[in-house]
Parts: sequence; C-alpha cells; structure tokens
Amino acid sequence: MKKVINSVEDVVRDALNGLAAAHPELSVDVVGKVITRAGGPTPGKVGLISGGGSGHEPLHGGFVGLGMLDAACPGEVFTSPVPDQMAQATRDVNSGAGVLHIVKNYTGDVLNFKMAAELADDDGIEVATVVVNDDVAVEDSLYTAGRRGTGATVFVEKIAGALAEQKAPLKAVTDVANEVNERSRSFGIALTACTTPAAGKPGFDLPADEVELGVGIHGEPGRHRVKLQTSSELAGVALSAINDDMPLAGQDLLVMVNGLGGTPLIELYIAYQDVASHIAALGGRITRQLVGNYITSLDMAGFTVTVCKLTNDLTTLWDAPVRTPALRWGV
Repeated sequence: MKKVINSVEDVVRDALNGLAAAHPELSVDVVGKVITRAGGPTPGKVGLISGGGSGHEPLHGGFVGLGMLDAACPGEVFTSPVPDQMAQATRDVNSGAGVLHIVKNYTGDVLNFKMAAELADDDGIEVATVVVNDDVAVEDSLYTAGRRGTGATVFVEKIAGALAEQKAPLKAVTDVANEVNERSRSFGIALTACTTPAAGKPGFDLPADEVELGVGIHGEPGRHRVKLQTSSELAGVALSAINDDMPLAGQDLLVMVNGLGGTPLIELYIAYQDVASHIAALGGRITRQLVGNYITSLDMAGFTVTVCKLTNDLTTLWDAPVRTPALRWGV
C-alpha cells in the first residue's frame, strides 16, 4: 500500500487540519470532528447538517458554505460519525429556525443521526430529517435496509441549501429536500476495489478484466460482475437501470457523472459523453450537469451516474449562488 499519509491512526485528524489550513472560511473542530461555517449560524436561517464516514471527499466537509451545508460531521474512514458529533453540530448551527439532518441511507448513519435528533430535542431544538436513498442498483445491502444513499446527496444539499439561504421555514426546506430525493436515481460501476488505510489492501477481489456493476460507495457488492466493457456499454448499463426505475423521456434533467477517486478526469468526460448520448436516445434532456469527483470511495476507479428530474423551481434553486470548497458559482 502506498498512501500520502503520516500514520494510519492520524488520517482523519491530519486531513481535518489540512482542510482548516486550506479553507479559513470554515471552522474546523479537529478534536470533536465537526466542520462549520466560520462566523456561527445565520439568524433566522434553517441550519443544514450532514455527515458520514471519511473517505468520500469532498463529501461532506467540502460542501459546507454559502448555499449548501452549515455543518458536516466526518467519521473515521467508512465509519459513521457518532451521535455526540451530530448533536454538537446541530447545536452549533441552530439559530432558532430549526435544523435539517440530511442522512445517507446507511444503517449507522441513520441510527446515529436519529439519536442526535433526540439529543437535540432535549435541548429544545426542532430537527427534521431527510434520508437519501437514490441508488437503484440493489434494494438491500450489508450496510443498509432499502436503497443506499449516494449521488443525490449532493443534489439535496445544494437545492435545500439554496432554499435555506432564502430563510424559508424548516418544513419548506425539508419538503424540497424530500422532493429532490424522490426525483433522483443513481447507479455506480467499479473498475477496481479501494484500499482503506487501516486494511492496507483492496477491500475486495476484482480481477483485472472484470467490473462490478451497481457497486456502493464503500465497495459493497452490486448487481453482478461482467467482463470489462467500453465506456458506452457501461453508461448504457447505468442509464438502463435508472430509466427502468424512473423513465427519463420528456424530462429536463440534472445529471452528474461522478468519479470514485481513482478515475482521471479525461475518462470521466468520456463517460459523460456516453451518458449524454444514452439519455438523448431515451428522450431525456440534460439542462444542468456536473462532471468530476464529488462523492468518492478513496482510490476506487470507476464512476457513478446520478440523474434528477428538474422542475422550474428546482432549476432556479440549483442555479442559486454557492460557495463551498468543492462547489461554487454565482458568487
């Protein structure tokens, strides 16, 4: 294993120190593992927090800032943050207008955010929760009951974050977050396994001439393995699964082709070309797009495709200004 680290034990701590040094617009509690906007909560604004295991950067800390999250809670690598982290983040961003928890549908995240919401309730803080479950690849996995939460998390955080900046009430922000989740679907494909620093070896065995279809962002198994195919063929598999679950014909679409950490940008643009071609053949219209690394799986090679059916209101919120380490426009 070759990794740019100092020690296995200090990976998350050192990364948080680096994040703090690189982004002074953030306030990073390295000991408590809570990332917030510098300057404290905005009066009258709903606070948005999310979190999950480290190793998916820029998710979630890279999306803290104007137009998206108010706080993020990083756990250890591929390990859910603990309830005390989430409860502290909830208190840190509470301005009196309530707090929305955006939770990827993984068992540890769901349970720990639930406990954090109960702790916040004891403090008199109103908390609403949205569980993101956009992955069409598998219904249940080793990590969760129901569908996994993957790429749509970025869409939910951006669109709900834009509405929260307008100081909309908690119910409205929660409703739009749920709407984005319901209108989004994802599918992932792995070319290699990822290597966690603690394990020091790939998380699963994937022969050099095979790919995993429907893989999760922690390397969880997908639908099945096949021999390596062309980018167009792989894009077709992803779009077929998405379209079977949520027909795309006649829809204005927000599309993200997301790298899993080990795929160069030149290949992601090839994948996007092929995704766009398949969507056009299905009768969909791409009106907004993202290409790059937004939800990674350490050094895994591969990509995910996430599609959201837009409305005029959702498009306006997507276009609203955002300024975070990983996503910024309009400011």
